[in-house]
Amino acid sequence: MTSQNNPMLARVRAILAKAEDPAASPEESEVYFAKAAALMAKYGIEETMLAVAKAVPEKPTSRLIKIEGTYAKDRQQLLSFIASALGASTVLLKVEDEPTSKVVNAVDIFAFESDLNRVELLYTSLLLQALNGMKHVRPLPGESPTSYRKTWLSGFSSAVYHRLKQAENAARSDYEVSTGSSTELVLADRKSRVVAERDRKYKKLRKTPKRKLTGSGWGAGKAAGKQADLGGNRLAETRRPALVG
Repeated sequence: MTSQNNPMLARVRAILAKAEDPAASPEESEVYFAKAAALMAKYGIEETMLAVAKAVPEKPTSRLIKIEGTYAKDRQQLLSFIASALGASTVLLKVEDEPTSKVVNAVDIFAFESDLNRVELLYTSLLLQALNGMKHVRPLPGESPTSYRKTWLSGFSSAVYHRLKQAENAARSDYEVSTGSSTELVLADRKSRVVAERDRKYKKLRKTPKRKLTGSGWGAGKAAGKQADLGGNRLAETRRPALVG
């Protein structure tokens, strides 16, 4: 079942759409975020435990998402943070965009299908929310707008990551209390299988170097993230792809 016709994800998508409405207040967005994140996390843990019970368990796979538009590295970071919070592993790449023959940034995400759907759905919504939020930010007098926005996006991504982790942990705890079953070994096994699939595809990886950002927008971006609604290429031969999570 794809993310487009999954009833639970359709509910989440409807909640996220409310947050993307410019008329939504920050308080309303925060309520939508909490509800969407909780639903998404509940869906994730239920799908995980259901897969374990199947006679033929699902296998980890990957999904390549190309990054288009401005602030490509910052978009990569947002996508990678979302994926990591939801139990996926990511590799940062530069790939050739076939229609234009241009080299663009991309993220190869390794996870189980249900988690890949959650990641892509959240990224689509949160990116739109972030770009809408950036329209209203104001850097300090004399400060580079680009530098400010990069740190703003970094703060936004950080806040989103921590909120998603909290929602995931709460969903696991609720599931264990309601069923009396532990999820620790199951989740650890799934994570190891995801990493094994990543390492099978990419033999040589290097850690992503820490970014050096100089703008003053991190705090404002973090505040915005707290209110967000969660509901074969040319360079591959000469550069190792970067591992993020």
